[in-house]
Amino acid sequence: MSATIIDGKAFAATVRGKVSDHVAALKEQHGITPGLAVVLVGEDPASQVYVRSKGKLTVEVGMNSYEHKLDADTSEADLLALIDRLNTDPAVHGILVQLPLPGHLNSDLVINSIDPSKDVDGFHISNVGLLGTGQKSMVPCTPLGCLMMLRDHHGSLSGLDAVVLGRSNIVGKPMAQLLLGDSCTVTIAHSRTKDLPDVVRRADIVVAAVGRPQMVPGDWIKPGATVIDVGINRIEKPEGGTRLVGDVDYAGAAEVAGAITPVPGGVGPMTIACLLANTLTACCRANGLPEPDGLTA
Repeated sequence: MSATIIDGKAFAATVRGKVSDHVAALKEQHGITPGLAVVLVGEDPASQVYVRSKGKLTVEVGMNSYEHKLDADTSEADLLALIDRLNTDPAVHGILVQLPLPGHLNSDLVINSIDPSKDVDGFHISNVGLLGTGQKSMVPCTPLGCLMMLRDHHGSLSGLDAVVLGRSNIVGKPMAQLLLGDSCTVTIAHSRTKDLPDVVRRADIVVAAVGRPQMVPGDWIKPGATVIDVGINRIEKPEGGTRLVGDVDYAGAAEVAGAITPVPGGVGPMTIACLLANTLTACCRANGLPEPDGLTA
């Protein structure tokens, strides 16, 4: 068996196209332009690259992009004051504070200072609680992207056995909630799970989000299962230099799985696409307009 490749890069382009079309309709029919504000504190190189990419794609889909770059020694009071201004700015529909923050800043305090209706990362405690109780919320971008790809591949997920490897607040826990919402039978597995290989082998769907390179070998995968690899790990190449790999041994798993996401080019591109989708959703909700079809959980 050779797995179907789930092309996240192409899927993300399709999502951005839908967002762009809906944004154009909002402008034409209602005179509304969604706005995304991104706050970057400090000079972390990876964060700077990510923020530039977000800003570029935000503009490409027709939204307004507002970037706020603050010094690494910015005080907590000044950061919270900025967020308070963005909370009350009607032109801003989505607010994202780029993580990680410098050590002197309390990330939980900062995230929970964002208006939950503008929390397009889906990290605010109110959105976590709403998602966990099956109510309308802002959903974290990476799990939302995984869910979109799974729905596209399978159609209905009802009754499928899903294993989520990893219990982080950013991916593992919300991913499990989304799969439950689509009527999967869900197991959250982690480093202390007993008989982990056997647990994974039962799954029709495996979502790997542990941050350990190639932790999941091919013989853990049930024949025909769908594998969503969230991991992005940089490892040394024998001939020198480095390369990116996921949490799953791609070569081994692709021989057994029915479908699999590559790394890179799988889940990664979907994260920013879903950030744009969340900003559009937040804008529609703020203005009492119908939410875009196929872009929400």
